[in-house]
Formats: sequence, structure tokens, C-alpha cells
Amino acid sequence: MVYHIIYDGNCNLCSTFTQLLANFDQGNLFDYIPMQDEATLKQFHITSNDCEMGMILIDGNNIKRRWQGSDAAEEIVNLLPLGQAFITAYRALPGMKTLGDKTYEQVRDNRYNWFGKREKTYQSPYPFGCDERDNCSVSN
Repeated sequence: MVYHIIYDGNCNLCSTFTQLLANFDQGNLFDYIPMQDEATLKQFHITSNDCEMGMILIDGNNIKRRWQGSDAAEEIVNLLPLGQAFITAYRALPGMKTLGDKTYEQVRDNRYNWFGKREKTYQSPYPFGCDERDNCSVSN
């Protein structure tokens, strides 16, 4: 099962999150597409305006099944080992989902001011369309 994560490759926070997740997952569940890769986004019928609402997670087995923003972040955690227990507990706490959504929106809207902007778009070592057989690692 493969999921595609669309992230802001110019955002320091987003790129760091992508690096950490890629190191943990090693390309087993996720591949990564920077929001700046308009050619690849077109394959999914996603525009740069669509990306303004935050990261996007796409189910590779059913590309119409998508999550965005804080919902994408929650689903990514849910897919990780032991993540489902964490997300279940998080959602069971009164007000946490609303707080999480609002926090995500604030970080999304202020990410460059708070965390900085990269001069060069970060490319994951597990880009869309590559797998272990292809040996597609990108160095950054």
C-alpha cells in the first residue's frame, strides 16, 4: 500500500517533517511530492491553489481518497505503527480535534515567518514514482 504525501518543499518545518518521516518509513508506506512540482501535481488534478490549504495525503490505491491539512497529518500518524492508538486517544479527548485543526491552520499560515523558507526546494529520497528497485534516491 502506497500513499503520496504532498508537502511544501520550500518550508523548513515541512521539509524537516518530511525528512523525519522518510527516515522512519524508508519508503514503505509513503512517497513524497513537493507542492512546487506542478507537473506531478497535474497527474492528480491538484493545483497550487489546492495546496494552499496544507499538506495533502493521497491513497495510491484509490487516488480519489484524499486527506488535507490536519486531517492528512492525523491519517499519516494513523498509518504508522502504533499510530492508530495515538489518534484514537487524541480524538477521544474533548476539544482536541478542534484545537489540533486550529493549531494546524495557524502553523500553515505562518510557516515561513515562524520557521523560515528554504532557498532550494527539498526533494525527498523517496519521490513519487520511485521504489527500492529503481534506486531513485535524491541527495540533498
